[in-house]
Amino acid sequence: MNADQARALMHEWTESPSLRAHMEAVAACMGAYARRLAPDEADRWVSCGLLHDFDYERHPSKEEHPFVGVRHLESLGVDEETRSAILGHADYSGVARTTPMARALYACDELAGFIVACAKVRPSGISDLEPRSVKKKLKDRAFAAAVSREDIARGVSELGVDETEHIALCIDAIRASAACVGL
Repeated sequence: MNADQARALMHEWTESPSLRAHMEAVAACMGAYARRLAPDEADRWVSCGLLHDFDYERHPSKEEHPFVGVRHLESLGVDEETRSAILGHADYSGVARTTPMARALYACDELAGFIVACAKVRPSGISDLEPRSVKKKLKDRAFAAAVSREDIARGVSELGVDETEHIALCIDAIRASAACVGL
């Protein structure tokens, strides 16, 4: 499934503009990581980012998300690596993150949402957002309290990257896709 097909499926299953924007932000980060780790597979990595939460609006419970969506993706012929990465982004699924794609998706998911939250409270938005500002906000547990700082730290560790570089890469990716993300 290419990114255009993934985006169409995401729009078919998801009405919420904020959830769509989240998936676009994660997809932007996944594209940036694909260019580093799997340049020939960037479209597939972007698709993974676009689809990681596509079933959440219809099936928000831990018993259903992301399992229902992954079963649907399997019926459409989406590859095993993408489906496994989507399952692995939910710790409660019990699916280990064994591939670079799976580790990148996990590392980007919570952080992308957090970066967007940081940008939305700044007068200049994401245009001049820097990693140090994001890191400062991460220490403020009251800011974007629903975002798991533990998941962000675990994602950085599993991906084996420097935290500041990871944040910078994600900021740059989201900045480049600001219109799709609603910034």
